[in-house]
Amino acid sequence: MKVFKLTLTFLAILIATGSFAQSLSNADLKSQSVKDWERAKAYTKEYLDAMPEKGVSFKPTPETRTFAEQMLHLAQANVLFAATGTGDKPIFADKNLEKTEELKTKAALLKTVMESYDFVINSIKKMDESKLADKATNDMFKLTTTRSEWLAKGFEHQTHHRGQTTIYLRLMGVTPPQEKLF
Repeated sequence: MKVFKLTLTFLAILIATGSFAQSLSNADLKSQSVKDWERAKAYTKEYLDAMPEKGVSFKPTPETRTFAEQMLHLAQANVLFAATGTGDKPIFADKNLEKTEELKTKAALLKTVMESYDFVINSIKKMDESKLADKATNDMFKLTTTRSEWLAKGFEHQTHHRGQTTIYLRLMGVTPPQEKLF
């Protein structure tokens, strides 16, 4: 009898959780996505602010990117994923940011990376949330998936590359910013 009650309780929790997850509207998902990207922008800015000017060109090993190249890669990809996810016209489409030398100063790097986050946030804000489940294709990846999945993968990508720069900061003797989960 005790096992039966525990199983019944467990099933009730699963059903309630599933119902809650299904009750999230596209507007809720869009709103949460904007909040997450705003938080990611603030967190990335803390990384950029923490790196001294001399560290912008720092390269831990010959086969890795410099700090600036990591952040420029992050910026270019932010735009690519968001443009695919929202259908908005991408900025920086005519440039390879990683290879653009004039962007490899602290001031130019900060400006460019913040512009990429502004693009993502504004593109999501003006997106019709009813299109989140629509399919979108990115020719570079030769992949078709939902618009919401493109936005999620973009968020995952920027998190990955910002995380890589933690080591760059530590090797420069800088304590990385405190994690921002909320």
